[in-house]
Amino acid sequence: MSTPTTLHYTRTAKSLHWLMALMIFGLLALGFYMSDLPLSPDKLQYYAWHKWAGVSVFALVWLRLAWRVTHRPPALPGSMPRHMQWAAHAGHALLYVLMIAIPLSGWLMSSAKGVPTVWFGVLPIPDLLARDKELGPTLAELHEALNIGLLLLIAGHAAAAFFHHFFHKDDTLHRMLPGRPSSNPQETS
Repeated sequence: MSTPTTLHYTRTAKSLHWLMALMIFGLLALGFYMSDLPLSPDKLQYYAWHKWAGVSVFALVWLRLAWRVTHRPPALPGSMPRHMQWAAHAGHALLYVLMIAIPLSGWLMSSAKGVPTVWFGVLPIPDLLARDKELGPTLAELHEALNIGLLLLIAGHAAAAFFHHFFHKDDTLHRMLPGRPSSNPQETS
């Protein structure tokens, strides 16, 4: 396992962070947009795209977790008070929990509603549950509630980064920005 000898995240960690951020924002936007559309071929195509991207995020979060376990993130600024360090760690943990729970709840919902998922129209994803007309709407509500929670957590995550940048004037924001070099020349991946 690498030691946190750098002030910045690795290129791989940054790439996964920003790729997943873009995908999650796209999923959120498409999810909220398509949910109120009347049934049509376009709506069905949006649902398929949403599910394909959701399965992709679900796979990427496991890759991201594997990277995180084998590549320690840079230490938080030493000047950061303990309660803020605890909040940062708790917020990151909750982000990971939601990045797993949300696609899982969508997968369960699709299974309960009897709507198969075929990843990119090629790879059938097995159902996790038998069809259950009563459970489907409950899982849909759970999926929506988790997504609203994720939106709030992302807003807090971004606000904390900007708070550190503009008020504490520390390197918290810069260490995850793309194009910022690692301070350790051996840590380029």
